[in-house]
Amino acid sequence: MSIESITINVRDVAASRAFYTEHLAAQVMEEDHEHALLDLVTATIRLQRVDGSVASSWHKDDLHRGFRHIGFKVADTDALFAGVEADGVPVHLAPIDAEGGVRIAFFYDPDGTLLEFVQGDLQYHHVVDQELVDAEHGLGVPDRPRFDHVAETVDSFEATQAFYAPLGFRHHGSIDQPADPRGFGIRFLTQGSTVLEIFTYEAETTPTAPAPGAPGFDSIVVSGGEAWPPRGAGQHDDLVLDPDGLVLRNGLG
Repeated sequence: MSIESITINVRDVAASRAFYTEHLAAQVMEEDHEHALLDLVTATIRLQRVDGSVASSWHKDDLHRGFRHIGFKVADTDALFAGVEADGVPVHLAPIDAEGGVRIAFFYDPDGTLLEFVQGDLQYHHVVDQELVDAEHGLGVPDRPRFDHVAETVDSFEATQAFYAPLGFRHHGSIDQPADPRGFGIRFLTQGSTVLEIFTYEAETTPTAPAPGAPGFDSIVVSGGEAWPPRGAGQHDDLVLDPDGLVLRNGLG
């Protein structure tokens, strides 16, 4: 029941496929004018063509709830970022050493989806489940960028944890951000080799409604099995929203 796939809406399938194969070494599994399915080691990315007539509701300020970014584990953040920068890709954050002993960088895909390179194993400030942390670290250094996580800002970590628990996601660790005046913290929910990176703030956060059909991030796909739909979801069988508006689709639907 880990994250199987991430759907991203794109205006030009060929251009987006070229971007992901060039900068994230994605391997093409299938492609036509309407979509492309790309292998990113631990999950796939489905590029789905849209006409661009719907405006995205995503905002770069992390105090907006819901989807924030997609993260990929890499062997060398600086080397990969150099290629991104050389190609004139829009940059959100150049490589830095971050809390937890990792080196990260952020940039945008052609339709504005925020992506992250993450180098190194997180050294959690608070370990909740050592077995899960050991399993994560045991995945090793990837030969090519591999999907690692989807990040989301939430209003209540407890509500988020309760929502995802029936799908098998477990809290394994946390990272503090002591230099952030907003009271920022990150908690991690894992299932298999994929992670939900959960942002919480003491500062007030803003709800964000999904914009179906807009360019950019659309949804994540999980195999819920008998645990689908998650408790309290209340939507139809193959699509639900989590408490902060992140769209989930049932891979078995």
